[in-house]
Amino acid sequence: MNISYKWLKEYVDFDLTADEVSKALTSTGLEVGGLEEVQTIKGGLKGLYVGQVLTCEPHPNSDHMHICTVDLGREEKSQIVCGAPNVAAGQKVIVADLGCKLYDGDKEFVIKKSKLRGVESCGMICAEDEIGIGNDHAGIIVLPEDAVVGTPAAEYYNLESDWLIEVDITANRADALSHYGVARDLYAWLVQNGYKTSLHRPSCDEFSVDNNDLQVEVEIQNTEACRRYACVSVTGCEVKESPEWLKNKLNIIGLRPINNIVDITNYIMMAYGQPLHCFDADMITGNKIIVKDQNDGKKFVTLDGEEHTLGEHDLAICNTDEPMCIAGVFGGKGSGTYENTKNVVLESAYFHPTWIRKSARRHGLSTDASFRFERGIDPNGTIYALKQAAILCKQLAGGKVSMEIKDVYPNPIENPTMRLDFKYVDNLIGKKIGNDTIKSILNTLEIEINSEDAEGVNITVPAYRVDVQRPCDVVEDILRIYGYNNVEIPTQLKSTLTVKDFEDQRHKLMNLVAEQLVGAGFNEILNNSLTKGAYYAELQSYPADKLVSIVNPLSSDLNVMRQSLLFGGLESIMRNANRRMANLKFFEFGNCYQHNNDKKDDENPMKAYSEESHLGIWITGKRIEGSWMHADEDTSFYELKAHVDNILRRIGMPQGMLVAEKSQNDIFSTGITLKNRGGKVFVEMGIVAKKLQKQADIDREVYFADINWTQVTNAVKKAAVHFSEVPKYPAVSRDLALLLDKNIEFSQVEQVARQTEKKLLKKVELFDVYEGDKLPEGKKSYAVNFTLQDMEKTMNDKAIDAIMNKLIANLKKNLNCELR
Repeated sequence: MNISYKWLKEYVDFDLTADEVSKALTSTGLEVGGLEEVQTIKGGLKGLYVGQVLTCEPHPNSDHMHICTVDLGREEKSQIVCGAPNVAAGQKVIVADLGCKLYDGDKEFVIKKSKLRGVESCGMICAEDEIGIGNDHAGIIVLPEDAVVGTPAAEYYNLESDWLIEVDITANRADALSHYGVARDLYAWLVQNGYKTSLHRPSCDEFSVDNNDLQVEVEIQNTEACRRYACVSVTGCEVKESPEWLKNKLNIIGLRPINNIVDITNYIMMAYGQPLHCFDADMITGNKIIVKDQNDGKKFVTLDGEEHTLGEHDLAICNTDEPMCIAGVFGGKGSGTYENTKNVVLESAYFHPTWIRKSARRHGLSTDASFRFERGIDPNGTIYALKQAAILCKQLAGGKVSMEIKDVYPNPIENPTMRLDFKYVDNLIGKKIGNDTIKSILNTLEIEINSEDAEGVNITVPAYRVDVQRPCDVVEDILRIYGYNNVEIPTQLKSTLTVKDFEDQRHKLMNLVAEQLVGAGFNEILNNSLTKGAYYAELQSYPADKLVSIVNPLSSDLNVMRQSLLFGGLESIMRNANRRMANLKFFEFGNCYQHNNDKKDDENPMKAYSEESHLGIWITGKRIEGSWMHADEDTSFYELKAHVDNILRRIGMPQGMLVAEKSQNDIFSTGITLKNRGGKVFVEMGIVAKKLQKQADIDREVYFADINWTQVTNAVKKAAVHFSEVPKYPAVSRDLALLLDKNIEFSQVEQVARQTEKKLLKKVELFDVYEGDKLPEGKKSYAVNFTLQDMEKTMNDKAIDAIMNKLIANLKKNLNCELR
């Protein structure tokens, strides 16, 4: 928010320098981000002087240019080539000397010595728009005869400097989005710090109704979205350029003057924080304004010429035939104020912040008006602002107020009331500042004291303070005016001892695994917990009815909390693949969320919601590419599984605790699930389903593993590290070729083997799979290696054969396996 130092002084009396004002505002919570001395015209007209055209001859190589000799008050005259049609000898003009900087919006260009059609030019004779004093470009500026040659343009135009204070307004301080709003805080600070001051603003005594020639009716169809709507008509206006004082105020704070009527509405908004809109009265068919939603599908062209399609929940200001304005956001083309406008209708309203924010986001529009409406303006300031605007329209445009103000306010917004105890204030601040100080600050902040007793006061907070709704908010307001620096640092330090708990251990494991994955060539990613609900529309494993939905989403792409890390990773893969980064290894630690309606409990609403930490791993592309030592090799599921196994081993997952089975999760085309004996899912991994890859616009296989970090770390919570000697006795290896049904999985073979021999069986490994026409139909062959080892003695053949025979028998009994 840009604040003019001189403009600020119109509302509050003070003798502070601009720097002192900046420090005062920062101490009250309105942090000043920058302070700059500025002129009403960008560049301050530096390098521009009054000159006189001594000679003006036609250019030999141009049909419209002239070669001029110009006197700038120096001994040496300047030769300037000018293309303006009205240039003539004897004129007093404004000249941009060599080195002068001129501005066109944000663009800057320097006047240099140059040749135009072969003739040297040492400067530029300027038009109004070229130096920023007006909009005329029909010809150069011709000054009166009494203009003194050599006078700097800044001196000739009485250009004054000002200080621009850049205040970084936080989202909750909508009341400070105006000069008067900032003045209120500065006034409170001045009073608290003993300065003699007063707060004031123009009265509305000059407002009066001149006639009743233009009556406009107002109907609010949606009183939730539009809480208050007021308007007044002004007839006989002359739309023209604004006076210098008004243009200067707008220029200083970075607003471009347009015409007197539009400039008045901008001035009122920047002065008092109330956005206004001005309609051409001739465009209000039926002389009736209707504020309504339910405009679904209607086409609407805004003032910038862009066409928008209104939605069902877009609030619009309409005449009896069509929308004229997206309420609180942007005006419509044709309904604004133009040079031929004579009669205008001024609008001053209070719109519900949520409705305005949604419409602005939906249409990708952001204006000074929507910025204020979204944060909440003063519902009681609409009439004051409307009267001030009408007074200025009479003064600057010669108009006449042609109706009584129409103010539709069906459900008045009440000022919040609350109890504030003095002891509560002192305890929260940490210092007893005195009851009189508390009451004084409340009064300067326009917080009304309704009644008081020895313990505290009953107060009413003005409605424009949308950030003050609770007693603690009032205390914060008191403290920022009293001064945070005035609360002494206590000499006694109180602390609480803390000890490491399992959450610290979980973070340690997280860092350990992250370092391991980075060492293996992975990059860590971090995606938004908010995601697109459409991702889950057709999934069975993550049904849409278990999504945690956002009440007021920023967009349809961020309308739910994620159930899985998968889709954020796919978005990252797509983004990188589109930038020719095809070989990717990603991992992400993040929380996933679910809502279970069956667990809904009115007494404990949070019971229906769950949140778990997960680790997602993605690999895609080539495992090896462009190596002279090795042929190119695609990544595979087995590479992913190896990384998962290494992670589980690294964090201390007991061997044999997890059982593998085929995954039923529909995010995979094929995959496996690792569960504990109780059926809890610890890991799911596999090849991402084709439809999801296509949906993400990815044309190659993506392998994804989802590790339930909460479950996994809980399982290793009590896992202890045991040290043992290097075995003294050799291990024994035996291979079996098993003929079994095609639907039997290796995990089942491993499970039977470990149940058969729990002490001596150390490893079970599958090293070959065969399926072919040499086997009976519906059969396959597994070649499995079993490693046995006794830590106390060397195993003999008798013991080994006993274990293997028992193993073969159990495999035949449980899985109907046969030896080949």
